[in-house]
Amino acid sequence: MAGTTIDGADIRLPAVILGVGLGGFVDGIVLHQVLQWHHMLSSTGSDNVGIRAYPVDTVPGLQMNTLWDGLFHVVTWVAVLTGLALLHSRVTRSRGRLWRSGMLWGWALVGWGLFNLVEGVIDHHLLGIHHVHGGPHQTAWDVGFLLLGAALVALGWAVQRRATAVDTCAGPR
Repeated sequence: MAGTTIDGADIRLPAVILGVGLGGFVDGIVLHQVLQWHHMLSSTGSDNVGIRAYPVDTVPGLQMNTLWDGLFHVVTWVAVLTGLALLHSRVTRSRGRLWRSGMLWGWALVGWGLFNLVEGVIDHHLLGIHHVHGGPHQTAWDVGFLLLGAALVALGWAVQRRATAVDTCAGPR
């Protein structure tokens, strides 16, 4: 029985969505929770859209920031579930090979980088509702976040370009 293959176009969207969700989890878990450098609304009051201040050093401010951090995690969780569901629907066999595929992880890195670029431009620069690490060098941290996003996109693109197609049918079960 001849096997069929999927190419990058077949898993591009699911892998990018998975990467967006995983990148969001890294951001939320590492920067919001572990390092506590910022929360979703930690720069309100001095933002570019006029949202009232929710200072993280007050109980009501931390409660509002925690709520919005939680909503952010819901969105990233939904992105991961959506990416996984789409991958599952497109790959019916050889799933083990798919998880080891440079094609999948290359596109996931592209998604993570796109998360950094979009979230960084919108939340850090346009809205100004939070910054990667507030303080005197916050612009440098925000630009570094964008540069990391661009590097992840470039690395992911290079990884998926070197990957081979994944066969979805390894023969009879």
